Amino acid sequence: MTQTTPHATTLPLGQRLLYRTPVVGRIAREVGQDVNNLFYLLVIVVTLEVLAFRLWGPVVFTLTAIALVPLMFLFFVVISWPGRSKPKR
Repeated sequence: MTQTTPHATTLPLGQRLLYRTPVVGRIAREVGQDVNNLFYLLVIVVTLEVLAFRLWGPVVFTLTAIALVPLMFLFFVVISWPGRSKPKR
């Protein structure tokens, strides 16, 4: 009888880099295991925004928007990257 050993599958480079990022990587791994963790994260972020608003006022929303500018820029680049969508037949 022959014994077959399972081959370890390696993740793509982008996913490995994402998983190795200190804070974001842990969240990405947990969301990959259970999607509900994303909703818990959203509740935590909204709670922190409300608490920060109570402490510092409306300035918090401006700082949050400024912090999200690079994320939105990356989002626009990703959705407009050529060759990622398949034409409908």
